[in-house]
Amino acid sequence: AVVSTQSGHYGRGAMTEDEKKDGTDKNDHRRLHSFPLIRHSDMAEEMRTEAMELCVTACEKFSTSNEAASKMIKENMDKKFGSSWHVVVGEGFGFEITYETKNLLYMFFGGSVAIAVWKCS
Repeated sequence: AVVSTQSGHYGRGAMTEDEKKDGTDKNDHRRLHSFPLIRHSDMAEEMRTEAMELCVTACEKFSTSNEAASKMIKENMDKKFGSSWHVVVGEGFGFEITYETKNLLYMFFGGSVAIAVWKCS
């Protein structure tokens, strides 16, 4: 199966005068979207839950290093579910991949960080 999709990028801007007056912030979505949002997955429920929790843990632990987060996710997925897992963590990227069916997870975390996890051998 081939999947082609693209994640969005959200920039951080200053509050406007109106936002300062009424106490709203256009970046509130960052605080509201601190939960994982699965965009697409064909994994079994148990595998999807474990992978999602692993992604959240890695992104919280390595919030300043997407490379370290992706390395942690890959190594743990290889140990739990066999080798040949691939991971991309970042903002504003697109991808088209070939993967083993029932082994794909594409999710968002923290509003703007996208995580793609897939297996191919």
